[in-house]
Amino acid sequence: MRWIVKRVIIAFLTILVAASITFFVVRSMPGDPIEALTQAFIRQYYMSYETARALAESVAPFVPKGSLLQQYIDYMSKFLRGDLGVSISFSTGTPVAELLASRIPWTVLVVATSLIISFGLGILIGMVMAYKHGSKLDSGLALLFSITRSIPEYIIALLLLTVFAFQLKWFPVRGLYSANVTPGFNLEFIVDVLWHAALPITTWVIVHLGGWALGMRGSTISVLGEDYITYAKARGLPTRRITVTYVGRNAILPLFTSFMLSLGFMFGGSIFIEYIFAYPGVGWMLYQAITNRDWFLMIGTFDIIVIAVVTGALLADILYGFLDPRIRRGRMGE
Repeated sequence: MRWIVKRVIIAFLTILVAASITFFVVRSMPGDPIEALTQAFIRQYYMSYETARALAESVAPFVPKGSLLQQYIDYMSKFLRGDLGVSISFSTGTPVAELLASRIPWTVLVVATSLIISFGLGILIGMVMAYKHGSKLDSGLALLFSITRSIPEYIIALLLLTVFAFQLKWFPVRGLYSANVTPGFNLEFIVDVLWHAALPITTWVIVHLGGWALGMRGSTISVLGEDYITYAKARGLPTRRITVTYVGRNAILPLFTSFMLSLGFMFGGSIFIEYIFAYPGVGWMLYQAITNRDWFLMIGTFDIIVIAVVTGALLADILYGFLDPRIRRGRMGE
């Protein structure tokens, strides 16, 4: 129990330090939200600079005042109470927490689904590659996954969008769901949402499948060479039991932490993928916040990502002891 409390305290301090660094990094960026709003008014309404500037200052009175240190103290005091501030220019006056709450479920839908699919398939394919080590199947898949891992995700997204959305017209070009579908917990809406999310999910699976498969392949090959596997075979244990209980369980351990961290990073979504598919999740909103120099929205989004990643690492650290008895015994001695 003492070990868990210690890790929770470290995680909390890590979040505070990361949030502080994020605040100062974002505030040191060139440009400001008022200027971004001014330029937007000039483009949309053909105003003079002075008129647009005055209008921007009147509709966005949320720009922090005082010295940078005073702004930092004010933000961190609100952050500890769960207040992430309000959007300055993206959705003027709307609380950042409210904006994030409306976008996170859509990003989680795409990234969590693709992560589970890519991880599950990667584990299975990686074990097959390990058992077929040195064969043509192993070499071919290793080459294929090495290629897909080296291609930037936005290239794959553009290819899928061009072929399946623009040319074949099998999938929609943009959006979360069709305008003629009534949102709600019904089959029509669920199918339509999955139809719109299909290409982003496929992009994520293609990009990340190779990493999980190659990682599991290397880990499985290492486990197959262990003495306890040889001993299990000598005892005449069933092949299925050896594969699942002895090989699979031990080979997946090194990938477990990466999987938990990936669950944390999913709240950041993917700026490129969501932007290309015009899928308004957290990544798309972060892109808009950066474009509009919306300080509070940028900081709030980064803070949510930090909290998710640190929490994922903490859970991985705690759960690892239950998966690996050797680690559990070592922690009981602390």
